Amino acid sequence: MRWCAALVLKVLLWVLVSEMAAAQVWCPEMCSCSDAVVDCSKRGLTTASLPSSFPPHTIALQLNDNHLTALPPGLLDSLPSLRRVALHGNPWSCDCGVLYLRGWLLKQSNPASIQNVSCSSPARLRGRLLVFLSERELLESCRYWLCNLALASQVSLFVFVAVQVVLLASVVLFLRRFELLSREARRTAAESFTAEDDATQSDEYVPLKDRSL
Repeated sequence: MRWCAALVLKVLLWVLVSEMAAAQVWCPEMCSCSDAVVDCSKRGLTTASLPSSFPPHTIALQLNDNHLTALPPGLLDSLPSLRRVALHGNPWSCDCGVLYLRGWLLKQSNPASIQNVSCSSPARLRGRLLVFLSERELLESCRYWLCNLALASQVSLFVFVAVQVVLLASVVLFLRRFELLSREARRTAAESFTAEDDATQSDEYVPLKDRSL
């Protein structure tokens, strides 16, 4: 029994070591990994194309010089060993979508990470450091964005209704035109039948008149 228990223990240890080795080797696509440094800089990444996760042993993460406007909520919370993050060179959009990044930065003690994150939009906040913005300013920007979205939705709805009205008017005009053509066709057919009946009656009347003479 002892040798059986020892064999099971060895198998479990081998599986655990294999999983740990796989975790160490794993690296996100479009990024390069060296030891505990994950380099995703200058890859043209956007918020939508950003990897959904990084190796849990990551100590340094380089996301600089991309096209990031925000970070997905919780992206960095699963990296307990993370010490440095390079975020400069990205067009950060300082609205409600960047609240997670602001909250994460406020918890950091590395001044380089904080000072390199500045707003690119909206225009009234351009150049401002994210950590020095209040939640009220970010929420106001979010409200402006929502207002613009609502305005765009209303304009789209108006255009859609206008197109529907034009199509309905076209259908009505087509039906009226079709009805007029149908009436004209029926009237023409009726006149044609009447003319044929008159001609037939005339042909029948002439022979009877000749016989009477």
